[in-house]
Amino acid sequence: MRLGNFATGIVLARFFLGPEAWGVYGIAQTVLLVLLSANELGVSLAIVRWEGDPRRFAPTVLTLSAVSSGLLYAALFASAPAVAEVLGSPEASGVLRVMCLCVVLDGLSQVPAGFLTREFAQGRRMAIDGLNFVLSTAVTLLLAVEGWGAMSFAVGSVVGNVAALAGCCLAAPGTLKFGWDREQARALLRFGLPLAGASMLALGVVNVDTMVVGASLDQLALGFYVLAFNISGWPVRIISEAARRVSFAGFSRLAASPAALASGFGRALGVVVTGTVPLCVLLAVLAGPIVDLVYGDRWGPAAAALPWLMALGLVRIGCELAYDCLVAVGRRRSLIGVQGLWLVLLVPALLIGARSGGIVGVAQGHVVVACGIVVPVFLTALHRAGIRLGTVGRACAWPLLGGAAMTLVVLGLERLLGDGVLALLATGAAGLLCYALCVLPSRAFLRGSGPKAAAEPAAG
Repeated sequence: MRLGNFATGIVLARFFLGPEAWGVYGIAQTVLLVLLSANELGVSLAIVRWEGDPRRFAPTVLTLSAVSSGLLYAALFASAPAVAEVLGSPEASGVLRVMCLCVVLDGLSQVPAGFLTREFAQGRRMAIDGLNFVLSTAVTLLLAVEGWGAMSFAVGSVVGNVAALAGCCLAAPGTLKFGWDREQARALLRFGLPLAGASMLALGVVNVDTMVVGASLDQLALGFYVLAFNISGWPVRIISEAARRVSFAGFSRLAASPAALASGFGRALGVVVTGTVPLCVLLAVLAGPIVDLVYGDRWGPAAAALPWLMALGLVRIGCELAYDCLVAVGRRRSLIGVQGLWLVLLVPALLIGARSGGIVGVAQGHVVVACGIVVPVFLTALHRAGIRLGTVGRACAWPLLGGAAMTLVVLGLERLLGDGVLALLATGAAGLLCYALCVLPSRAFLRGSGPKAAAEPAAG
């Protein structure tokens, strides 16, 4: 499905939508993601995390989620023109009002989706996501061909979310029931509000750059930046989002045993980093040729920001896994502190970067704050939760070493062979082979069968 999204984006960018339309879409998508981070006040995670039968409190969760989502959408509908104006895209107002209907649909689907996550029912989730993808993609392409521009994304998203809501209800029957219990509601809000705050801050971190670019630069630059950021998110969407479907539920089951949690987190981090590094290296080192080949020459300026955004994408994957782990062990206040610090430091860094270096400066500001401040803070929070620096180091050492070797190979071959299609394929294949050889020694650790991995649970 991620490859399908990738192919759809190529078709739209090459034949139907220009940078300006991508900029409008980027603004609408940013606002939608920020609203989705808090649309159900964080209470739906109780379906996955709390002990006992979740059907006892699920009706209260659904009521809270539906009411909060409806109020958020009403506020967005009324303020859409002002929000679009502030973000530098006045024409995005209508797209915002349509696309953010997904907030209401998502709020209604949180309870049945939570039951599927709690049960690790990923087969049923895949079928639901497949239906969402097919319908949303078909509608988006059809409307784009008809000249709807950025609105085609909005309508396609709404159609897909309607299908997903229906699919969740069929896959988890009997879970879409409203109810109210005052004591349950108080307990759910105490549990969920800190998580909603942390989630909103986390989404703000990922999306504030689009707002800064839209407000500080022109709409053409915004379109180039949105495309580059979307490309940098390919590894995140392909690997990290798949892992996060089960990581929170999995860490929650290990939370009672610090040693088992540390061992499980180390292997999970090792798996996602090992799978992500080669994608990040290829997209960073071959940014210019890949953008020109895939999207066309008119999108060339987007490639300048891509190497920096790929570094950010790799950091995001590690931080998102750490986020799920800290939520599972109940360190919600630590998460709010980390995400709040990240956002507070990021905004001035992005503004300075935009004024000094355009979209490249924005990407550089992202990386400086993430690597220089946020990663050490996350490592400290993990250490307090019982996950030592050595565990993180063992998970990342071989993939990072392999990534460095792969970078040298790809750079050398690109200079030697050029950037034609066949040359790019040969260069990429050689780089992947080099990387695979470098990470072979980490197989035992990733499987949990090495001596260190076996010793960690016993140490607890």
